[in-house]
Amino acid sequence: MSYQPPYTITPKILHLIAEISENLGRLSVVLEQSSNLRLRRINRIRTIQGSLAIEGNTLTERQITAILEDKPVIAPPREIQEARNALLAYEQLDLWQASNEQHLLDAHQLLMKGLIDKVGVYRHKGVGVMHGDQVIHMAPPANRVNILMADLLSWLKTTPDHALIKSCVFHSN
Repeated sequence: MSYQPPYTITPKILHLIAEISENLGRLSVVLEQSSNLRLRRINRIRTIQGSLAIEGNTLTERQITAILEDKPVIAPPREIQEARNALLAYEQLDLWQASNEQHLLDAHQLLMKGLIDKVGVYRHKGVGVMHGDQVIHMAPPANRVNILMADLLSWLKTTPDHALIKSCVFHSN
C-alpha cells in the first residue's frame, strides 16, 4: 500500500483554495501584462523577505534589495547569508520539480550554504523544537528520514490533489 499522509479536505479548505487561486490568477494577469522588470523585482524581494521573516529573519525589503545589489548591509551575518541563499534559490525555482528528491536536496544545499555544516543531504542526528526548556515537537529519528521522504515524494508525484493542498501537506510533514 502506498503512503497517504494524514489530512482532511474540508469545505473551508476548498473555499480558501478557490480564493487563493482567484487572487493568484489576478496577480498573474497583472504580472504578465507588465513588461516592467522593476515590478517583478519588487515582487521577488517582497516574496523573499516574507519567506525569511516566517523563519525569524529580521531583514527588511530595503536590506534585501541592498544585498541583491551587492551593497553593504549592517545586520547579523547569518541573516545576510540566509538572504543571499534565498536570492540564489529563487533564481533556480524554474529548474526544479517539486517531487524530485535530488532537486529538493539541491534546494537545501543552496538555502543552507554557510549556515550548517552538512548541506544537500538528509540529517544524521535527532532534532526537536524547543520552547524555553520544553520540547514541543520531536522530529522522526534520523535513520527514518530517507524512507519517510521517499514516501512523501512518491505521494507528491501521484496524488491528484490541488497544488495548494500538496504544498500544505508536504510542508506539515
